[in-house]
Amino acid sequence: MSRAPLPLRDDERLIFALDVPDRTQALEWVDRLGDSVAFYKIGMELLASGEYFQVLDELARRDKRVFVDLKFFDIPATAAAVIKRLSQWPVSYATIHGWHPAMMEACAAANSGDMRLLAVTVLTSMGRPDLAQMGIDREPVDVVVERALAAQAAGIDGVIASGQEAGPIRAATGAGFSIVCPGIRPGGPVGDDQKRTVGVAQAFADGADAIVVGRPIRLAADPQAAARAIQQEIVSALAAR
Repeated sequence: MSRAPLPLRDDERLIFALDVPDRTQALEWVDRLGDSVAFYKIGMELLASGEYFQVLDELARRDKRVFVDLKFFDIPATAAAVIKRLSQWPVSYATIHGWHPAMMEACAAANSGDMRLLAVTVLTSMGRPDLAQMGIDREPVDVVVERALAAQAAGIDGVIASGQEAGPIRAATGAGFSIVCPGIRPGGPVGDDQKRTVGVAQAFADGADAIVVGRPIRLAADPQAAARAIQQEIVSALAAR
């Protein structure tokens, strides 16, 4: 059975994608953003530095929440063993791929800590033509909802999905299933590699629990001001729903 959603303060519903190559740059960003960001996603680029868990520990020491976004996918026993060890660290969210029910069930059973597992449905950089090239000739929303229901049935706590699918997922899974939306573009699409994007207000209006934002903050002239503006938009969106 899926766990209850992670209890989040309003300011923890913005997750900054800490997509940097090493510990030095990671901590420079944490210092730069200060109290405008309380939740950080650390992913594959940082893993390759060899300093991944140093950053994880430092974020926890600074009372920041940590989202381990490594999208685990392997045979059930191997994936479960990783989740068992990872659940001993101060991690709030971790991702696995949502393509294999037996693997998801094994990971859910192995998660012995407070960490919430999120199943990756369809990457936000993919559209219908990309799915068709993989032999899946269906609309992304249909695939996403199907995988969200499979994850819920397997005992996974929630999903990573585009904000475009947040409403259909919430309608299908009901309350109590976590939805975290990456690819958020506060000012609208910007022509980058993210194809299925939405704004902050729409994501929360449609049922998102949290959003992941990277480049719109990282590339802003004033990143801290950009983060604070998103935080205010989140508060307004939550008040309106």
